[in-house]
Amino acid sequence: MDVSTFYALFAATCFTLVGLWWNVVQGHPEWLRDPTLRRTVGGIYLSFLLPALMGLFAQVGGTETPAVWRFSFVVLAVIGCVSTLRLTGRSRRDGSSVLLTLAQAVAALFYALIAVVGAAPELADVVGLQPIQAEAVLLILLVVLGHGLVWRFMAGEGRPAETD
Repeated sequence: MDVSTFYALFAATCFTLVGLWWNVVQGHPEWLRDPTLRRTVGGIYLSFLLPALMGLFAQVGGTETPAVWRFSFVVLAVIGCVSTLRLTGRSRRDGSSVLLTLAQAVAALFYALIAVVGAAPELADVVGLQPIQAEAVLLILLVVLGHGLVWRFMAGEGRPAETD
């Protein structure tokens, strides 16, 4: 696996997803007027922005200077985990479905695992991967989950039904 190429493509893809999400949100300004919807929209935004930033830091640090990507992954994953857990708590109070809450909880788990591997890279040996590879797998899973959350949101879950 060429880690540098992977993270270059990964970061570019995630930043593209951030831009696409901005375009979607721009077409629905009413989403930003409601505090609950604004939090959900922001959570989706972070699900692409944080992995994109991690991808950039992985390129800067690479395998030669792992402290760079490890530190940034821990910090960004903690931000993602805390943000996602706060969103999950609010989603439950707002009456969101169990499936949406479960997906958000799994995202928080992925963020936590990313932080743990960043802090204790030797744990990647358990799955037979280099730490930066294990992080790549977790980031892929996180972005796939983010896509699922976008689909659920766009299909109407987590936001009020539109009226004509």
